[in-house]
Amino acid sequence: MAESMLFVLATYALMLAAFYWAKHRFFHIGVMVSVMVIDLGFPIWLVFNRDWYKRLIEQEEILSFMIWMHFMLVLALYALYVMQILTARKMLKGEMAVRPDHRTQGIGVLIVRGLVIASAAMLIDPSDAA
Repeated sequence: MAESMLFVLATYALMLAAFYWAKHRFFHIGVMVSVMVIDLGFPIWLVFNRDWYKRLIEQEEILSFMIWMHFMLVLALYALYVMQILTARKMLKGEMAVRPDHRTQGIGVLIVRGLVIASAAMLIDPSDAA
């Protein structure tokens, strides 16, 4: 589990770099799109590599506030990604009036993604880490 956390933290660091070097369009777009695709595929990877039935049903963690908070943060992150893509497409078409919105959404993505990573770290089962 430590490997997956290191991977996610590395992608977060890349995302921070791409945010601050937004003027380098090729790097910025490439990193942001890659991280979005990784974030969409990561839950699928977790489903295939973790025993979710045991953890959520048998151990009754499905009723845990942390599980639901993490789930809602992931949904908020995906909603921000959709808004980011929509404003980015407008910017690529030449509508520069949406640039402040895109930047504000980017800050929101960084904050929410950081919270998603933090809540995921709190959900790590110590028996899985061994």
